[in-house]
Amino acid sequence: MSSTAEHGHSHGGGDAHAHGHDDHGHHEQGWFLKYFWSTDHKIIGMQYLFTGMFMALIGGFAVYVFRMQLAFPGMPVPGWGRVTASDYNSLVTTHGSVMIFWVAMPVLIAALGNYLIPLMVGCDDMVFPRINRLSYQIFLISVIVLIVSFLVQGGAFGGAWTAYPPLSAKSAYNLTPLGSTLWVAAVALEFVAFLLGGINFVTTLMNSRAPGMKMFDVPMVVWMIIIASVLFMASVGPLVAGAVMLMFDQQIGTGFFDPAKGGDPILWQHLFWFFGHPEVYVVLLPAMGITAEVITVHGRKKLFAYKTVLYTAIATGIISFFVWAHHQFVAGIDPRMANIFTVTTLIISIPVAEMVFVYIATLYGASIRLTTPMLWALSFIGEFLMGGVTGIFLGASGADIYFHDTYFVLAHFHYTFFPIAFIGTFAALTHWFPKMYGRMMNEAWGKVHFWFTIVGFNFIFIPLFLLGARGDHRRIYDPTHFPELMRAGMQDMRVIATISLLVLLAAQVVFLVNFFYSIFWGPKASKNPWEANTLEWVAPSPPPHGNFPEGLPNVYRGPYEYAHPDRKEDYWPQNVPPPEGAAS
Repeated sequence: MSSTAEHGHSHGGGDAHAHGHDDHGHHEQGWFLKYFWSTDHKIIGMQYLFTGMFMALIGGFAVYVFRMQLAFPGMPVPGWGRVTASDYNSLVTTHGSVMIFWVAMPVLIAALGNYLIPLMVGCDDMVFPRINRLSYQIFLISVIVLIVSFLVQGGAFGGAWTAYPPLSAKSAYNLTPLGSTLWVAAVALEFVAFLLGGINFVTTLMNSRAPGMKMFDVPMVVWMIIIASVLFMASVGPLVAGAVMLMFDQQIGTGFFDPAKGGDPILWQHLFWFFGHPEVYVVLLPAMGITAEVITVHGRKKLFAYKTVLYTAIATGIISFFVWAHHQFVAGIDPRMANIFTVTTLIISIPVAEMVFVYIATLYGASIRLTTPMLWALSFIGEFLMGGVTGIFLGASGADIYFHDTYFVLAHFHYTFFPIAFIGTFAALTHWFPKMYGRMMNEAWGKVHFWFTIVGFNFIFIPLFLLGARGDHRRIYDPTHFPELMRAGMQDMRVIATISLLVLLAAQVVFLVNFFYSIFWGPKASKNPWEANTLEWVAPSPPPHGNFPEGLPNVYRGPYEYAHPDRKEDYWPQNVPPPEGAAS
């Protein structure tokens, strides 16, 4: 399948562009072909988005059930009933794996990458549209396999989202003989889908930029999604191999991770975290890119130190390959190696902190408009800093021996992952909603959703930091079995965290109603309601098949020319030619 033949994407000049553009004007497709068999990058982006939103409901329900069990041990949970120990294990495993693999990745990388990259680089579609369609279809199969794992005998996998052997490798231990294998198969399929997607993203950026768009004219969110895709492709291989070995251990009795057969359970930890730690940055970088777009547009100010942010993101990606064993300080690795990983873990906090400081410098002196997307972007910076600062404790091997596997660790990574997966996503959806659907979301309800989400989130996890510091272990389903976990105030903190979770979940209903109501009945949006510079705002809202009916745009400048002294308006779109006689 040649993309050049399919698209006319030979970028020698305007004629080739125009030719490729006309080729996309297919005859009117039926409803099924348009929405389920589409090669249009925007429809595929929406498919990923709505699938991710559906999976978030599953992940959210799981966390509701097990938090109710922790706050009110042994009481029947409304909508579920009594929670057994194996229920608890399956719910925790489901929540962790769904939120990372089936919510954060499909929404932040696949949905936004698919939707935004062709629009923001000024081309009519992805370079390989059929591979793009195949990517979503494989992802959908992974979702179906995962949901089937809930229904088989023994129920969903209960070996934690990290799937450490021997718990994950022997059904006698995890009590979910079929569920565990279906879980591994679902993860492996999802990785194949993202590998296909990543190939498309990178190739489209390299080969299909609009005429005049140099590498440093590419918006930051596109760069971040591309770097994340490269990171994913570079790190996932060992884990795919590990998944196959784990499946063999489960089903045909091999011993890759079984010491009695000459295997090594710690090998899985290395294979998993060699992928798992870059994975944090795979989802962090797109959220960082979204924040860069939102604070510049809603702050009316040029991004401070564009090239520095870009080089820092690349450096972060490289360093992320050298920190994985900080997850294994108590797993019996050589203490001298622990020292090395302590140092690399502290080093990686430097470029991430530097990116945050650049964003704060961008906000300095900006004319901030406190729109809903801007509130989300500002809260991302604040909340993510909490995650970063608490990570320093866990990166030091001595402190980690005490904190490991307590609620302190759990609160730390939720302060990194919640801002990435949810705050970053809400910033993106509220910012690009007018472009996606041609309508505006309700700002007042957007702010109600924002405040209840942020307050709820902090009141869940601040008590959990305190519980973790008091030694509360995170893998215990009924704390009443352990007198030292029921000391004064500890159960009160669990109840506060659970009630706050209910507030957070209720706030998401406000978002969903606002989102779906606005798609159909929100006020009509203009083509560029935020007065932004990047190319997606040149296309009609919503963009038609082929994106740019008036022909592909030319690019004359970078994406962040706000409040330019030579210009009356406070924004200067990338496609607006410079005045006659002026240097571009």
